[in-house]
Amino acid sequence: MRRLLISLLLPLATVCFVLGLTMPLLQMERLYFFQDQPTLIQVVAGLWIDGERALAGLVAAFSIGFPALKILALHVGVVAGRAAVPHGLMAALGKWSMMDVMLVALVVFAAKSSGLATAMALPGLWFYGTAALSTALAAWLARPLT
Repeated sequence: MRRLLISLLLPLATVCFVLGLTMPLLQMERLYFFQDQPTLIQVVAGLWIDGERALAGLVAAFSIGFPALKILALHVGVVAGRAAVPHGLMAALGKWSMMDVMLVALVVFAAKSSGLATAMALPGLWFYGTAALSTALAAWLARPLT
C-alpha cells in the first residue's frame, strides 16, 4: 500500500513542482491600473537583476534547488531501492527545502513595488504548496520502518 501511495505522490509532486515554478504565484494590483503576476523563476530573476544577488541565490537554492534534489532523491530511492538514498540525506534535504524562504522573497518583492498594492494568490502558489506537501508525505512514506 505504501508503494502504491508513493508511486502516486511522486509524479504528482514532480508535476506540481514544475507548475509551481512556472505559473504565476500571485497577482499584485497597484493603483488599480498596474498588475504584476510573477512566477517563482521571475521573482528570482527580478531579485538578481535588482542587485539582490545574495537573496536571489538563497531563494533559488532553498525554494528551487533543494526541493528539486529532494524530489529527485525520492525518485531514485523508489526506483533503485531504499539503500540507494540514505535516510540521513533525505532528512537533510527535508530540512533545507523550505517554502517559507520563497514566501519571504515574495514579501520582499511586493515591498519593493511602489504604490498601494493588493495581492491575490494564483494557481502557481497552490501548485507549489501541493508539491511541498506531497513531497513531504512521499518522503514520510518512503522512510525505513523501524
